[in-house]
Amino acid sequence: MPTFNPLNMTGRTILVTGASSGLGRETAIYLSRLGARIVLCGRDLARLEQTSAAMEAGEHVLAPFDLTAMDDIPRWMLELTEKTGPWHGLVHSAGVAGPKPIRIAAKKDFDNLMQINVGAAVALSRGFRQKAVFSPGSSIVFLSSVAGLVGQPANALYSATKGALLALARSLALELARENIRVNCVAPAMVMTEMGQKLRQTLTAENWAAIEAMHPLGMGQPEDVAGAIAFLLAPTGRWITGTTIVTDGGYTAA
Repeated sequence: MPTFNPLNMTGRTILVTGASSGLGRETAIYLSRLGARIVLCGRDLARLEQTSAAMEAGEHVLAPFDLTAMDDIPRWMLELTEKTGPWHGLVHSAGVAGPKPIRIAAKKDFDNLMQINVGAAVALSRGFRQKAVFSPGSSIVFLSSVAGLVGQPANALYSATKGALLALARSLALELARENIRVNCVAPAMVMTEMGQKLRQTLTAENWAAIEAMHPLGMGQPEDVAGAIAFLLAPTGRWITGTTIVTDGGYTAA
């Protein structure tokens, strides 16, 4: 029987933010099934424990932390790796969403979105590049969105943060290449996580059908996104940096 598996992540340690729910949770589970050891970050310890219980058995680490404490992130990462050893990857899945028409957008709305979606990504990257934290040949993956690639009414602030992640990844890819750290994004469209299911319940059948029609291959499943993230983390992505994998079922092809 063939034994070659280019996505095998046995022996690799990956930090996943937002691991208590949604795509972060599914990514942690998916990577554990590929053999990775996961450091699970989120604010809710009980929910992190639920994620851990659903993962493939391994020496996974629960690391509850509030990413709004941006200045403390590098030190927190350094303290963690003193216990786990250097990391081979970072997935920043934690994020804040929610439509907000520009006519009622306030500074607090902008600050809230920017702090977690972009500010935390900057602080995590700063922490990851510390010599004791990363292993050579490692990979950073930001979870962006098709909202950063195409316009969406009443979603300008969120779109701006997701577009910022695309630009951040391109610049960091060049800056961190000398340290053999790759930086990329994954940009999904509508995925049927808990958040996607809740959105469906708030819309009329007609409105939901209109959203479905924008995805020629249908709505995505969490594993569709997790698979793209794994591809960038694993040896399969060793020559890929500064780019974005769009996992959108054809949403941006129109």
